[in-house]
Amino acid sequence: MSIVIQAAAEQDWPAIWQIIAPVFRSGTTYAFATDISETAAHSAWLNTPVRTYVAKQSDAVVGTYYIKTNQAGPGSHVCNCGYIVDENARGQGIASLMCEHSQQQAIELGFRAMQYNLVVSTNDGAVRLWKKHGFEIVGILPAAFQHAELGFVDAYVMYKQLV
Repeated sequence: MSIVIQAAAEQDWPAIWQIIAPVFRSGTTYAFATDISETAAHSAWLNTPVRTYVAKQSDAVVGTYYIKTNQAGPGSHVCNCGYIVDENARGQGIASLMCEHSQQQAIELGFRAMQYNLVVSTNDGAVRLWKKHGFEIVGILPAAFQHAELGFVDAYVMYKQLV
């Protein structure tokens, strides 16, 4: 498996949208409206973040992530990321590679910590992966996520000091 992670370009958007749209539509792991328009998703994934990246395998986009400032002002040294791997490419370690890459990029961008604000407690794979990469659950938000299939479920705040 040869995965190359690089800055996303506008021409990557159609492939990114094909990857993120089903995840947003499912309403099971991300706090985006399940009926989000492509225009709004484009703004949230490509325009709002400090940087957006794609993971490519044989020139095909198989994953994507963004990195953005978690809070303004005195909290701006903490970043936030969102990661999605194409459903047909899961289980190959791509999310792990993107997590490692994002931490390196965060440090280069001057961030001192990374925080995931709303990790859905039922997303076992993500929770396990983030813990593997040194993130700790620092807070539990009771019934904070309205899961499309399970109703209200807990969400975690996960945090890692980078420097």
